Amino acid sequence: MSITSITDPSATIAPVTNVADGNPNGILGKDDFLKLLLVQLQYQDPTAPTDSETILNQTSQLAALESTQNTTRALEKLSVALVGSQQFSAIAAIGKTADLGSDSISYTEGINSTFEVYFPNAVEQGIIDITDKDGNTVGTLDLAKNPAGVYQFTWDGLDAAGNAASSGIYSVNANYTDQAGAAQQTRLGAYPIESMRFENGNTLVKVGSNYVPLEDIVEIY
Repeated sequence: MSITSITDPSATIAPVTNVADGNPNGILGKDDFLKLLLVQLQYQDPTAPTDSETILNQTSQLAALESTQNTTRALEKLSVALVGSQQFSAIAAIGKTADLGSDSISYTEGINSTFEVYFPNAVEQGIIDITDKDGNTVGTLDLAKNPAGVYQFTWDGLDAAGNAASSGIYSVNANYTDQAGAAQQTRLGAYPIESMRFENGNTLVKVGSNYVPLEDIVEIY
């Protein structure tokens, strides 16, 4: 929007709003532009008044600015509503099983590895197999009789012969029989969703004893 020169020497111009005046970003709104237009008309040169086309152009710019601001406010409200809707929909997943997409743990030689495994059926007896990237078993853990649930295990990095495993990534899978004598399988990385927490617009899902971001879950069933 073009502003012509003010020729009246007695005219005073209000100082630009600064941070202390409550406009920290120095952004002009539609009301500010309207005030400038009125000042322009009030102090225009009588011998060369602003033509009607210029006024119409400036008025159109004001209308476009107001429309843009209204659209921005509407989009902000829509964004807030969508976030709330997504969070409400996520609550329906409580009680289902979340798959994190990996059955692996990271082991550092000499340091015990602690992990959690979910057993959807009561355990009568069984074994947890810890295998390397080639599928070779490098460690086993015996399962005690327990009801269904999430249980924590610690692997000291030793195999059945007492040899220490090298640092690396290992897979954790369990084969067991339930109390009815049926063979069952489970693995690390799949847990029931117990609850959800919302922090700063992010959805956190409780799986096992940890909260993980919703985007880290690859499947819910």
